[in-house]
Amino acid sequence: MNKVITVEQAIEKINDGATIMISGFGGNGAPHTLIEALVEKNVRDLTLICNDSGTLNFGAGRLFTNKQVKKVICSIIGPNPESVKQQAEGTLDVELYPQGSLAEMIRAAGYGLGGVLTKAGLGTLVEEGKQKVTVKGEEYLLETPLKAEFALIYASIGDVAGNCRYYGSAHAHAPSMAAAADYTILEVGELVELGEIEPQDIHTQQVLIDAVVVKGGK
Repeated sequence: MNKVITVEQAIEKINDGATIMISGFGGNGAPHTLIEALVEKNVRDLTLICNDSGTLNFGAGRLFTNKQVKKVICSIIGPNPESVKQQAEGTLDVELYPQGSLAEMIRAAGYGLGGVLTKAGLGTLVEEGKQKVTVKGEEYLLETPLKAEFALIYASIGDVAGNCRYYGSAHAHAPSMAAAADYTILEVGELVELGEIEPQDIHTQQVLIDAVVVKGGK
């Protein structure tokens, strides 16, 4: 099956108010072509689920600079002064989680788990309003699964059906996000034919990918 479409077609379903996962770490390994397309489309009031808010004008940071984000669920916003400013002004809702908890909450949504038990955040502001569970005398926070309507992920190489292999920071959250979204768009640096990636080298299988676009394409 050939899932390759234009970038414009890929984001056609993403409208104002959408919840979107974006892979990568600090903007590295992010789907930059798809992000730029969202900036050009100028969809508003987005909820982003990502590792961080990127840096100024790089990665997910482009969406904050353009004031398209209503809420961000991530582990850190400090490296992006624009997201920090918007939070201080009250125009951006920020929900922070320890990085490991965030990763596991996304994975829980993708793989049908009811939540994650963790000690991270106990005794801090993180635990406010959350359920605590005691297991064998040990207390844990219950963090619930994080799901999204869309996931935008990047891989260095992928085939026309959506099988792909990540490199470096592109691996950050991408496999879990691909499973945790209703509709997953894969941006690839190099597009190959089906069968050109050895089965043992595939990090995310085609069954989790709905559409494929090429980096720098239209």
